[in-house]
Amino acid sequence: MNAIVSSSAVPAVSDVIDRLVGIEPGSHLDRIRAHREQARTHAQQSYLALFAPTPPVFGHFEVADRFAVAAFVAGLHGQAEVARFYADALVEKGARAGVADAIASETQRGAAQGPYGRYPAGPLSAEDAAGPSYAVSEAGHAVLGEKLSAALAHAHLLVFHPRDASAAALKSLLDAGWTSTEIVTLSQLVAFIAFQIRVVAGLRALAQRPVTAVD
Repeated sequence: MNAIVSSSAVPAVSDVIDRLVGIEPGSHLDRIRAHREQARTHAQQSYLALFAPTPPVFGHFEVADRFAVAAFVAGLHGQAEVARFYADALVEKGARAGVADAIASETQRGAAQGPYGRYPAGPLSAEDAAGPSYAVSEAGHAVLGEKLSAALAHAHLLVFHPRDASAAALKSLLDAGWTSTEIVTLSQLVAFIAFQIRVVAGLRALAQRPVTAVD
């Protein structure tokens, strides 16, 4: 996955997927990833572009808020370890008081199964499914603020109601103070976390598989 947000210099940050899976240099999984070195590099660069961007950074999507959204999205996907990684980083990035606890609480409130929503009238309408909508609680809103609260609602929409994405949903972000550029980055971040989770899950499954001569 290639991030559209660019970075002119790559900080010295260890490969995040390797860290999440627990891959050691020279291990079986390390050798497997080495067969797709370009994909490995692009995944790491996407992480860096989103979570360790180098100047100039357009907009005001603060790094701490990016980790907050990532922890929320990973939690919605039911990936506790990945969510913990981003929640821990959120604290390290100097999040405002109470934000980490608010994110944990909102993740529990936003838990669902999905996907929900309605397709345009046609053959796919048979797959329409009603599901709960989500908005940040009053207590959470008081801690997170208008802009981050809107980001969580939009992230929940993308995770559980992708069929219901609309101009009205984007307008709610604009009304909360998000710029068009920031909305693009927010949407990239939600998509990247989903991608990262799938890769981590696949590699963990491979870790349970006996090593053979073919490998």
